[in-house]
Amino acid sequence: MKNSTQKITTFLMFDGKAEEAMNFYTSLFRQSEIISITRYGAHEAGKEGTVLHATFTLNGQEFMCIDSSVKHEFTFTPSISLYVKCDTEEEIDELYEKLSQDGEVLMPLAAYPFSEKFGWVQDKYGVSWQLNLAKN
Repeated sequence: MKNSTQKITTFLMFDGKAEEAMNFYTSLFRQSEIISITRYGAHEAGKEGTVLHATFTLNGQEFMCIDSSVKHEFTFTPSISLYVKCDTEEEIDELYEKLSQDGEVLMPLAAYPFSEKFGWVQDKYGVSWQLNLAKN
């Protein structure tokens, strides 16, 4: 049985930086926008003004995020990452530079047996990105 309304959306949990991260990510990718933001109000579980729930798109793909109202002993892990197929060297170089700034390089931007140009970074928010140059 096919259900055409089923959709799987990447959901990112931040600790007070959700709006900053969304603004950063939507500035990096074409066809990207913040669709909706609901904020914590006064006397609610989360810090007033932080993101209770938000939806945004990167290159037309939908994501959701929150600022958790609960402190957790965990954060993002590189074991799950966002894989970006880049069309040009200019695109991969720019994304690698901007996403790795104040973050961590997990695999330097270089040629590997599986790719002419590939890099893996964890950004300043802890989100992991695999960047791959598409073959022409």
